[in-house]
Amino acid sequence: MPVSLKSYNTFGIDHQCAELIEITDAAKLPAFIHDLDTRGQSFFVLGGGSNVVLTSDVDTTVLKMANKGIDVFEDKSAWYLSVAAGENWHELVSWTLEKQMPGLENLALIPGTVGAAPIQNIGAYGVELMDVCEWVEYLSLPECVTVRLTAAQCQFGYRDSIFKQQLKGKVIITRVGFKLPKLWQPNLNYGPLAEFGMDTVTPKMIFERVIAVRSEKLPDPAKLGNAGSFFKNPIVDAATFASIVKQYPDAVAYALEDGRMKLAAGWLIDKAGLKGFRLGEAGVHDKQALVLVNFGKASGKDILKLAKHVIDEVHTRFGVQLEAEPNVVGQFSLLND
Repeated sequence: MPVSLKSYNTFGIDHQCAELIEITDAAKLPAFIHDLDTRGQSFFVLGGGSNVVLTSDVDTTVLKMANKGIDVFEDKSAWYLSVAAGENWHELVSWTLEKQMPGLENLALIPGTVGAAPIQNIGAYGVELMDVCEWVEYLSLPECVTVRLTAAQCQFGYRDSIFKQQLKGKVIITRVGFKLPKLWQPNLNYGPLAEFGMDTVTPKMIFERVIAVRSEKLPDPAKLGNAGSFFKNPIVDAATFASIVKQYPDAVAYALEDGRMKLAAGWLIDKAGLKGFRLGEAGVHDKQALVLVNFGKASGKDILKLAKHVIDEVHTRFGVQLEAEPNVVGQFSLLND
């Protein structure tokens, strides 16, 4: 029986899958996969649906990770969390602060599930998942063997990991381990947090400020369909950045340790005159140019058409290639006309 995925993706795009199975117990995953394999039925895994663009109905089964559970261990130096993949990310951040275990506060209000977080190596306000992750556990396919990788083995990079590269489509993440040092050190490197004092700031102050800033700039998916930041911040060499600054002295970028510069994609899109730009029911958010939105009736193809327009305009203006963050699922890709 086909199932609508409209309520399972934050863009609110109404496409169907062949069937949807909610996984509330990771131990039952091998049985489900074996059954699907026996039937010759393909599948893909869905977390919170906050990093996906559906471009057509899909004749596959969707496995929705909905397993729950947080186990906590501690020693003198840190708290160690083992968290089920189906847990909501922001709810985890809130929970850790309620339990007086700081360290995740900069990552507040990021949509999605815990299991999806390592794939993208989510990050915000100076902190990335790799900074707090200790291990990732997954089920390898098709043999359904449980494997645990250390954070170093996950090959985390900027919005990247082994799960987006060598292991893409070959594993299902079931649990994630975190290490939160008891000697808490605030990370105030990002603009909106820089006004806090290192000696007076508290985790809750950072948490509340991050929520306030994100709420002001990023639309609520329940009210306006979106997938959060749609484009990665492009990384360029020093010479490319120098040529951009020569023409645009107000260019926004962040220096990396290797001498390269990470350009603010939102600034590039805004400077290209695209903030608030609209193509039919798809548009660039008028408060945060990094975000593409569905005004109600946009299809996945509409979103990708807009994304391609943004990429082309930024490349024409700056010679910089933007890269989309969300996964595209369906018959049409970003390269299709």
